[in-house]
Amino acid sequence: MKSKEIDFTQGNPTNLILSFYWPLLMTSMLQQFYNFADSWIVGRGLGDNALAAVGNMGSLFFLIVGFSFGIANGFGVMIAQSYGARNIEGLRHRLASVIELGVIISVVLSVLSVAFLPKALVLMKTDEIIMADSLRYGTIIFGGLSTNICYNLSGAILRSLGDSKTPMKAIIVSSMLNIALNALFIFKMGMGVEGVAYATIIAQMVSAIVCINRLRKIEVIRLKKEHFINEKKEYLELLKNGLPMAFMNSITAVGCMVVQFFVNSYGVVYTAAYAACSRFLNLFFNPASTAGNAMSAYTSQNFGAGEYRRIRDGLHVCVSISVISYLIFGSAFVFFPEKLAGILLTGNEQIRLACEFMPRCGIMMIFVNVLFVVRSGVQGMGKPMLPMLSGILEMVLRIVVISTLMSRLGFRATSYAEISAWVGAFLVNAFAFHTALSPLLAGEKKNASQNSLLIHKNGGTKVHGAL
Repeated sequence: MKSKEIDFTQGNPTNLILSFYWPLLMTSMLQQFYNFADSWIVGRGLGDNALAAVGNMGSLFFLIVGFSFGIANGFGVMIAQSYGARNIEGLRHRLASVIELGVIISVVLSVLSVAFLPKALVLMKTDEIIMADSLRYGTIIFGGLSTNICYNLSGAILRSLGDSKTPMKAIIVSSMLNIALNALFIFKMGMGVEGVAYATIIAQMVSAIVCINRLRKIEVIRLKKEHFINEKKEYLELLKNGLPMAFMNSITAVGCMVVQFFVNSYGVVYTAAYAACSRFLNLFFNPASTAGNAMSAYTSQNFGAGEYRRIRDGLHVCVSISVISYLIFGSAFVFFPEKLAGILLTGNEQIRLACEFMPRCGIMMIFVNVLFVVRSGVQGMGKPMLPMLSGILEMVLRIVVISTLMSRLGFRATSYAEISAWVGAFLVNAFAFHTALSPLLAGEKKNASQNSLLIHKNGGTKVHGAL
């Protein structure tokens, strides 16, 4: 394979992970940057109500796109395991099945999301002031969902092979294009929120094209007609790993939608403040969530190769990254909430509400930062069920906390809903990681001891077939 792909099963774990992490972080930060730029352009060019309309779509967008992203990551884990095991033919058959399933999923999700969008906005108790803008924005975004799914799938496949540089290049190009189109559509052409949606779709299409072009050049995944023969076994294996990860994201999104429902019931001021806080959370989560993505690719390849001690070593590296991220961005939330809120918001009341949210979440962000890593490690070992159950726990905790505390504490309840979800999910996934890896390490240690004993009995000569 060419140099852009990384074999995580050999070499120093720290160097390998960091060489993969930095381009991946740049990719993730650029994605958030152009999402952030969308919010800034909408807020400054169209006002706080338009920002509330776009932000109101956040949890619903996460429900649909999060599902597709989970599917893509689940498929990527299976691709990485095949590559780590050096099962090239199996890798090619899996990739062909991924392409076929991806087409079906993109069509189904796009049709269903557009059809049920008006009903969903009503159920979320969207304010009449922003209903029309939310509907226009959402219809365009969900109508072009196939471009997002195409990028997610192609990017996940590249990451599973250790290539984090191509997705970075794709996002650099699409970010510059997105920002330019936003400015053109809103400030020059006088378009509303639909201009932001069209800019996003076009940018996602370009990023998908860049990734697909790179995949076509990788010899190890060069596909032939026979690889596209329908195989139920491959479909089932992929869906067995992908669907729990997809449902985890969507279940978590349902909890976020319930929080959005309660926020919306207090009026557009609450909606705008919550939209701004959510944008900053997504931005500040990036270094830790990227460490989780690195952990997923690293774990999957080493799990496929049977190199379990390397998984433990990778955990130490990725958790260290998450802790450093917490110290930097958690501190920003704690010490500079007013300055941060003022970047996106113009109303004094909206800024005041955001300042109630940020410091509390900043202090407790360590739990969600480490959660990203341990959860990805569990998924990389092909154990998606407990992470999915942790998504259910997140949903329940968010719903219980927001429904209990919103009437008593007002906007502060949103921060407690987030924190409770983070802590609960972290505890479940930390337990899952320990129970998944410990038996593998014990078995590896036992095999190593037996191998040493055999070598000793044979006078220092390694026995053929010994591990």
